[in-house]
Formats: sequence, structure tokens, C-alpha cells
Amino acid sequence: MKKAPKSLRLHIGLFGRTNVGKSSFLNLIANQDVAITSPIPGTTTDVVEKVMEFLPLGPVVFLDTAGIDDISSISELRIKKTKNIFDRADIILLLVEADILGKYEDTILREAKKRNTPFIIVLNKIDQKSPSLEFAKKLKVKTERIILCASTDFNNRDVYVNDLKKHLIEICPDDFLNPPPIIGDLIPSKGLAVLIVPIDLEAPKGRIILPQVQTIRDALDNDSAALIVKESEYAHILDNLKKPPDISVCDSQVVSKMVADTPKDVKCTTFSILFARYKGDLIEAVRGVCEIDKLVSGDKILIGEACTHHPVEDDIGRVKIPRWLKGYTGVKLNIDVYSGHDYPENLKDYKLVIHCGGCMINRREMLFRIQRAKQEDVPITNYGVCISFLHGVLERVLSPFPAALDVFRKAKGAKECAQK
Repeated sequence: MKKAPKSLRLHIGLFGRTNVGKSSFLNLIANQDVAITSPIPGTTTDVVEKVMEFLPLGPVVFLDTAGIDDISSISELRIKKTKNIFDRADIILLLVEADILGKYEDTILREAKKRNTPFIIVLNKIDQKSPSLEFAKKLKVKTERIILCASTDFNNRDVYVNDLKKHLIEICPDDFLNPPPIIGDLIPSKGLAVLIVPIDLEAPKGRIILPQVQTIRDALDNDSAALIVKESEYAHILDNLKKPPDISVCDSQVVSKMVADTPKDVKCTTFSILFARYKGDLIEAVRGVCEIDKLVSGDKILIGEACTHHPVEDDIGRVKIPRWLKGYTGVKLNIDVYSGHDYPENLKDYKLVIHCGGCMINRREMLFRIQRAKQEDVPITNYGVCISFLHGVLERVLSPFPAALDVFRKAKGAKECAQK
């Protein structure tokens, strides 16, 4: 990987009225013409994304949105896309002009506070008009984090950028600065993880997929070793090791073979289950998967994919999981697939959400999706947890996670009691 993927970057959303200078501000920060600017309101018609290294923070992506007060003929669509950025933003920058502060700004700040998203107010165009004393007091009531800026003044760019960096570092979410480990806490220093990596049609040519790359990097960062094998060579490699590995991890599609080949005293799991913890809430995913036993004919199931890959012939989300669900439940289910940043508004219509590992979205958006499901009282689980459950090996692959394993065993015990 030559560049950090978007899902690992700090997401910073730019909000404000039309023509407040959001795009000009983005161009100033990036020190290049990223977004089209114009005195005509509504020039920004869709979200403009700019990825960059913003040291000392590291990799970030700025999200330039359309004006929240857009009144053009397609304003409803623009505003809907703008509001969707609330789900993705780790930090919100609200751009305002001197002496203009009303319902539109209050709407943005209310959304930020509701989601517990930190925000900074950027008072733009100070070269055109100075704020009144009364207006300055109003801003300070909203927040102490205020940046004065003239987004067309590149001569003072360093002043504005340094001020922004100072505020960002102070409010940057802990899970960005100190992300949870993927595998590093599951193996000792100098330990060994065997990673089983099938080479299938969905793997990019000449590369392995992102979750596998990130797991390798996390093992190395924690002073451990990663041994990479294909599923066909796994048993042979185990036989030739001087001592068993500390953990084995596989692609969910070969989980049954891995479990069969792994000694009972060796912990094992899947990449997708690792990411259920890294990007979301593993315990919630385990609770959700137990609801599969309650499904009846006609129930609606949502398959959530964070990426927008071109489906292959035997696609995991569109083909394999639905097939395994039908084989396990023995009933006809209605299955919808939503990919990328799209997510249904009628979530309460579904009996279960089965989400991918979320490697292409940030942790905040994944947690938001989980929270939305909980608010609608809809169980949500993860590809890896679901596949292992349907293959009857979930208890085995939860061995590295005692708390999640305990939740599953209690649910399993309750089911057995109910059947007696």
C-alpha cells in the first residue's frame, strides 16, 4: 500500500451555508485547487473528498459538502447527501460569516452534539467584514474553538493551518490517535500468527486484500511474526513448525477447513471477526447472530457492504451468505443488499442486518450503523460471525475473545433450555 486507505483516515467534514467559502477553505488547507469555487451559490453539487497527509495528525480526508441552505431545484438531493456526511465525520468544521448565525448553523451544531462529534467554528471572510462584538460573544457561547480565517489569503496560510492543527489535535478522537489493536494483543511479543489467505477472484491482482494487509502490519507493529499460507498448505505448515503458533486466522470462506486442521490448544479466528472488534462491536455482533434461529419465512434481511466492488460470480454477500442462510434456516428470506455509504432509512423493516467487516469505512461510521440498528431494535451481526455460526464453528473461533465467547455460550444455553 503506497497510501493509507480512506477508512484509516481522520474524516473532517466541512459544513455551512452556500457561498460561505467552504471550497475556498479546502483549497487553502490543501494549498491547491481541489474544489471548484465561484461567487454563484450552490457551486458545490456533491461531496468533494480530499485525502492528504496533515502532519502531525497523519492521514486525513476532508469532506466538502453542499450548502445546508441550498434552495436550487435539486436542493433536496444535495442536502440529503450533505446530511449523510454527519455519519462519516470524526470532526466537523462549521464555516460561518461575520454577523450571520441562525437556524442553519444551529442545525449543524445540534447534529454534532447529538452524535457527540467534536466541532470547530471557522469564521471565514474576515478580510471582507469584521465581526461585531455581539456576534463574537454568540460564537463563544457555542464553543471556545474558533478560527478566524480569510480563505483567499494564501499569504497567511500557515497561520490559519497551524491554528486548525492545534484545535484538531486537541479534539481528535481517541480511537483515531490510539486505535484498538487488530491482532497485536492476542499474541505475545515475539509470538507467531499463521494467517491463512485464500487467493480468490476478489483478491486484487498481485496483492492481498486490505484486512489481511492491516493484520500483518498490526502483528509487526507489536513485535510479532506473521506466517502467510494458503488454505491448501496450512496443515502441512503446522506439521513442520517446531511449536504451535499462538493464533491462526483465516478468511471466513475457509473457516470450516481451518477449524478442522487447527489443534484444539491453538486459538483461531477469522479476519472478519477481528474486524468486528477493530471497527465495531464484537459482542453486539455475537448477540445479533443468535437471532438467526428466530427467522421465519418472509423475513427481510439486510446485507450491508462498506465497499462498492464489482460482484463476482460467487460473491460472498450476494450469493454465499444468502445460500448458507437458506440451508441453515430452511425458510425463504427476502434479502436486500446495500453497498458503499448507502444505508436504508427503513431499517426497522429488517429482522437482521449482516454487515461486512467494514474495512472500507472508518470506525465512527461502523459504530454509527451499529447504533442505528440498536435504536431501531434490529439485531446486527458481521459477515465472519455469521458465516462461522452457520457452519457450526462460532464457539471455536471466538476462543481468543472470552467476553464474546461467554455471550454466545449463554445464548446457546438459553436456546437449549427452551428446546427441552
